[in-house]
Amino acid sequence: MAPPIATAAPTRPPRVPAARKGAPSRRPRPQLLYGTAAVVVVLGLWQLVAALRVKPAIVLPGPIDVVGAFEQLFSSVTIWDDLLTSGKELLYGLVIATVIGLPLGLLIGWYRRLSYIANPLVTFLYATPRIALTPLLIIWLGIGDTSKIAIVFLMAVFPILINSASGVQNLDPAVLRVARCFGAGDLQIFRTIALPGSVPFIISGLRLAVGQALIGVFVAELSGAMHGVGMLMNNAGQQFQTSVVFAGLFIFAVTGVVLTGLLRRVEQHFAAWRPDR
Repeated sequence: MAPPIATAAPTRPPRVPAARKGAPSRRPRPQLLYGTAAVVVVLGLWQLVAALRVKPAIVLPGPIDVVGAFEQLFSSVTIWDDLLTSGKELLYGLVIATVIGLPLGLLIGWYRRLSYIANPLVTFLYATPRIALTPLLIIWLGIGDTSKIAIVFLMAVFPILINSASGVQNLDPAVLRVARCFGAGDLQIFRTIALPGSVPFIISGLRLAVGQALIGVFVAELSGAMHGVGMLMNNAGQQFQTSVVFAGLFIFAVTGVVLTGLLRRVEQHFAAWRPDR
């Protein structure tokens, strides 16, 4: 009798470890791909129009001309003084606007009587073109950095203040009533409900403030500045150096994109604070 034939035990396929919850995906995000593709297409069309010379180079330089202007700018020493001056004005103005506008907006949104007092003043000042106050600020504060920081502050403070107040005023009244029924005090409600619920409004206000602050930096440096990217663009425009003007414009735009990206990271960090709906 033949011995039984030994059969191999069935092998199981190796287990693939499941992706951990919260682990970053290695797949490229669609918005990044679409955004990059859009930028590449726009730059390609811009270079094509510039190469066909639909408009002369002094009117519409191409991306290659702008790159050459960047090389020319960063080969000189003065560009670093310009970047340092504009960066200081932008940073100081935004920080002061946040330190003043954020708590003031939260207080206006939380205390109804204070909002009755402050709303007419805020509406009046917000409706006033703050750029028109530039001559007054130069007369009051001088032609130095103080007046320019004040212009940036005035441009940035109102988006922060108004959005912070709106965030508190748009809280769900039912949630506040339930919290009070359970004996929560004003400070506890403000810390655990009002402030977390206002985070999206606050971040939106900061995003708007970044754009307004960059406008303030440019406008402030048109008024007798010794250094700054805005002054650089103004001088280049007077000398018909259009590619240098575009280079300065890209410096402002990239600064705004970077700051907005940082604010998005901050918003994602505080996303757990948002109340579930």
